[in-house]
Amino acid sequence: MTDKYLEELNEAQRLAVINTEGPALVIAGAGSGTTRVLTYRIVHLLRQQVPAWRILALTFTNKAAGEMRERISSLVDPEVARFIWMGTFHSIFARILRAEGTRLGYKSNFTIYDSSDSKSLIRSIIKEMGLDDSVYKPGAIASRISASKNNLITASIYASDAGLQEYDKAARMPLMYEIYKSYAARCFRANAMDFDDLLLNTNILFRDFPDVLASFQEKFHYVLVDEYQDTNYSQYLIVKKLAAARRNICVVGDDAQSIYSFRGARIENILEFRNDYPEYKLFKLEQNYRSTQTIVNAANTVIANNEGQIRKNVYSKNEAGENIHVMQALTDTEEGFNIASDIFDKKYSRQLNWSDFAILYRTNAQSRIFEETLRKKNIPYKIYGGLSFYERKEIKDILAYFRMVINPEDEEALKRTINYPKRGIGDTTVTAIFEQAAETGTSAWQVITGSPGGLSRFNHGTNAKILSYTDLITTFRRDSAETEAFIKAREIAMGSGIIRELREGKSPEEVSRYENLEELLNGIKIFTESAETNGEPTSLEAYMATVSLLTDQDNEKSEDRDKVTLMTMHSAKGLEFRHVYIVGMED
Repeated sequence: MTDKYLEELNEAQRLAVINTEGPALVIAGAGSGTTRVLTYRIVHLLRQQVPAWRILALTFTNKAAGEMRERISSLVDPEVARFIWMGTFHSIFARILRAEGTRLGYKSNFTIYDSSDSKSLIRSIIKEMGLDDSVYKPGAIASRISASKNNLITASIYASDAGLQEYDKAARMPLMYEIYKSYAARCFRANAMDFDDLLLNTNILFRDFPDVLASFQEKFHYVLVDEYQDTNYSQYLIVKKLAAARRNICVVGDDAQSIYSFRGARIENILEFRNDYPEYKLFKLEQNYRSTQTIVNAANTVIANNEGQIRKNVYSKNEAGENIHVMQALTDTEEGFNIASDIFDKKYSRQLNWSDFAILYRTNAQSRIFEETLRKKNIPYKIYGGLSFYERKEIKDILAYFRMVINPEDEEALKRTINYPKRGIGDTTVTAIFEQAAETGTSAWQVITGSPGGLSRFNHGTNAKILSYTDLITTFRRDSAETEAFIKAREIAMGSGIIRELREGKSPEEVSRYENLEELLNGIKIFTESAETNGEPTSLEAYMATVSLLTDQDNEKSEDRDKVTLMTMHSAKGLEFRHVYIVGMED
């Protein structure tokens, strides 16, 4: 095999690729080819006869992992590339927990709760405790629990920490610890983990079972991490433990791009890498291939004011480019009108695509005025950070049925499916089921299927309706492990009555819901065919293990591509557009 791929790199990139032994810190300015360096470093390891399954590569997005895997497969045998452990932190740790989570008391088919599932459960707990949800706000509670988990503070540690109790009392939430305790217990009872549990439980697994940690340390001889400046404390500890035996760790990042501290990212992780690994090698990628000289120079001027930074001299050999324009407006309405007009004029005068334009703002609430002005000019647009495809009601409804088939202990899925489509099981009945589950320390599913006296408090008519539901789920569960995901998904969509209900709708909204369901089923068909081709599991459980960690950007439709993009600056990180408008700068 030749090393022609190395000829595609500049000298700094080449050195970062070929120096594979020992700890390496790659400081990479924006647009300097970080993905290429990580990709080619993996290719170089494979060319040096390192077995693919000895390599662990962690990214922050499914898109980044997919692009890297695709590029690697074009340079080495795809059959070899597919054995690399590559994916997001959450997907890789979920994979580890499905294999070893039984040690913590979980079954391998645990459900992964998304943020709406978590908030729904928290709302239920607040209601059951008789608390005021204007004081104990579900969103704030969820954020507090998330921050605690990312700092390895479990519910029991939280309850015994005097400082945290004082903080909560000052915030008029003295029972916060009880909510956290109940939330953790209910998730465990439902055989469910939220996103933060995937990190917390991996840490606990490695801490309490040294043999498991040792087995993964032995498995992964090389650990690579993208966007290291965005890692939180929990992720940092796991990576450090996995790399401890061989210390072949390569992290790529840029302290100047650390913008996620509000969700737990610690810039200290990258700044203190030299202390964790004194023998480390430092590589700086300073040539920007993406932007004009004007933009790079402007960014350097701003970054120069950062304190405690790792110094680098980012430069561009591209053309000087247009000057950065400052557009002043007296009101947000005028600002929206001016930007929409400018986009319209540039699009047609320069023969551009709508997708060449992006409007960036600080918070999603700022999008309204720009949506209105774009609509008035019939300019197509899409919003990232709005309602995800997977958050739409019709999608969450059918996914809840899938979840019940895989894990009937999933209480949030049971709540969503037990009376949808309507079968006459009201809220009072559902509340009574969950009250009995709490009293007996069992799951709601056990109450309605096998718990002694489980249905004794209900009348004959209600019992018949509940029995109809449990029979339906039990029927769907038969042979689900052996049946292909698409066949089982279509069976559930038809048998549950969801397709019939959506197909009968006549309004534009109802037609759209039906089309979304068909789009989901089409996606499952593609998943099944791809998995079969690659020799991977094709079951519904395999599909759900993947889809539970997807985002709306992973499900972008082709018809959404030629549109003006509206998104927060945080969401735009790593993306490229020919014309960018940064709005609301007075805030």
